[in-house]
Amino acid sequence: MIMVDKVTRKTFTIRESGRSTDFISPSFGHGCLYNCSYCYMKRHKPDGLSVATNPHDILTHINNHAYFTPVDKPNQTHAKYTTYDISCNEDFALHAKYHAWEQIFEFFRDHPIAMGSFATKYVNEKLLEFNPKGKIRIRFSLLPQKMADVHEKNTSKIIDRIKAINKFIDAGYDVHINYSPVIVYDGWLQDYAELFDLVDGHVNWKEQVLAEVIFLTHNFKKHTVNLQNHPQTEITLWSPDIQEAKISQYGGENIRYKFEKKREFIQKFKDLHSSKIPWNKIRYIF
Repeated sequence: MIMVDKVTRKTFTIRESGRSTDFISPSFGHGCLYNCSYCYMKRHKPDGLSVATNPHDILTHINNHAYFTPVDKPNQTHAKYTTYDISCNEDFALHAKYHAWEQIFEFFRDHPIAMGSFATKYVNEKLLEFNPKGKIRIRFSLLPQKMADVHEKNTSKIIDRIKAINKFIDAGYDVHINYSPVIVYDGWLQDYAELFDLVDGHVNWKEQVLAEVIFLTHNFKKHTVNLQNHPQTEITLWSPDIQEAKISQYGGENIRYKFEKKREFIQKFKDLHSSKIPWNKIRYIF
């Protein structure tokens, strides 16, 4: 049974990002109906989805923020517009039917300064009926299918996400690729080589499809939960010999790849990526 709660949002904090987007908007939704093994959302909201009943109030705060918080442009998030991640705490494409999504998209389409953005693992072709005129950026999350089969069950197939890139660009969306999370395991580079070949073979609008790359961040609590419910996922997520504890910017204790190891992994990823699909410019990697 799908649990969807309606809530009236009363706080409207807009946080700086500087990576995927300039800012992170107040949440239109909180939670996720997927159950990806590595997801940070499940640490905070294990079940169901909460949807804001007052999107107009959220959009009003974004509007005011865009006008009164100038951002130097161009920057790596966009050459012209101030960008807002509207889906940091959910998968907006998956949950669109629970939202007044057309109202939200229309706001960004028509706004002279602000642009909306979200990452997704779901190909929602209903969104193709709307032309945002380049003011909504969809970031399709990609990783090797063998990892998706283990860690992202019930999400759209990787090849379907790749093929959707052309469809959404043709429909008027700005589309990027979100290589996330990058998980290091025996044979990971070979699997990414095959993934890059798929991207190269299917994406038509090569020069405008940029990329972001985010290596795995894990967590002790999530590790314990996975061992109880999905122990096979921890075979690749939990690698103590190459991982270390690190306090996040928000005070949480996470598990990340060791500094020197991660620097090595990043360089290997970049070298492979540039040799396979140099047109897919990486905006940032960490």
